[in-house]
Amino acid sequence: MPAETTRSTAETEGIAILGLADDTQSGGTRPAVLAPEPDPVVWPTTAELTSADRWRHVKARLGRRRDEQRVRPGLYGLGQPDAQSPVFVTSNYALSFDALRSALTGRHAYILVLDTLGVNVWCAAGKGTFGTDELVRRIEATGLERVVTHRRLILPQLGAPGVAAHEVKRRSGFAVTYGPIRAADLAAYLDHGITPAMRQVTFTFSERMVLAPIEVVHYGPRALLGAVVLLFLGGPWAALGVVAALLAGTVLFAALLPWLPSREFSVKGFVLGAAVAVLFALLDYGLGGQTGWVRVARAAAIAIGLTPVTAYLAFTFTGSTPITSLSGVRREMSRYLRPMVGLVAVGAILMLATAIARWIGG
Repeated sequence: MPAETTRSTAETEGIAILGLADDTQSGGTRPAVLAPEPDPVVWPTTAELTSADRWRHVKARLGRRRDEQRVRPGLYGLGQPDAQSPVFVTSNYALSFDALRSALTGRHAYILVLDTLGVNVWCAAGKGTFGTDELVRRIEATGLERVVTHRRLILPQLGAPGVAAHEVKRRSGFAVTYGPIRAADLAAYLDHGITPAMRQVTFTFSERMVLAPIEVVHYGPRALLGAVVLLFLGGPWAALGVVAALLAGTVLFAALLPWLPSREFSVKGFVLGAAVAVLFALLDYGLGGQTGWVRVARAAAIAIGLTPVTAYLAFTFTGSTPITSLSGVRREMSRYLRPMVGLVAVGAILMLATAIARWIGG
């Protein structure tokens, strides 16, 4: 029986191999079935995003069910790929997977999904889950070498910090090529090759603002709790000041990032936070209805206590940007976190003192 290779029409069941064996003891040659390795499995996918996909994206942007935004690691077939189709590598964060496949509309390709614990490519590369070991392990687990005849992988450029291309080549035989920064450039990259613009990381207004909703949702409940407490301790302007500090540190900071002074995010946050907090302190001083030292102390409590709130939220934004470094973030932590806590404590003490004085005075 001649060697025979079979493949399902959907390209999803892999390759089954039969062979010949010599029967020397019986004096003849008879066909024998070699014990086949498990067939490579290629799960089908499409480039089209459904309404359910888009709703899942909205929930992810709002921080809802964030840990559930995962796809199963493995090998996927987009369209009708064959043995010469390109192989793209991504993380198993659902939004990363969706961004990749939707950018390949009309293409036939394989998508190798690594197990990054549901973390996007860039963050996973920094954590080591989008890395050399996982890539080699996933190549072996999916039997990729039996699915394609070439030995080329296209990785997202932001995954480069976690992958040693020469090690991947040595251990798996597959060569690593880095594609463009943005998935939207993949079609042009496949047709015309890489350009310098495709290698540049941007952080435009729209790219910054898309991050704001999840920040607001994440810190919103705590801000509302603080606003309720300050409503009883300091009145309506203090309560509204908490909400304003939250929005300043999430939405306004993202919008004004390039124009705020200093390279350090904490300093930018202190500048923005002081502007917002002083405004509400002046409103409270002018309309608060108190007299004497209570009026001054409460306005000071608002200005001192709310400024570091915005500064802290600005500091946490370092983890969402392409313009910070690990050493810079650590330096800011050592310089500014303690002063932030100290200022909040001073503001809280002043606010509590004014509340007690008001209650005692009737």
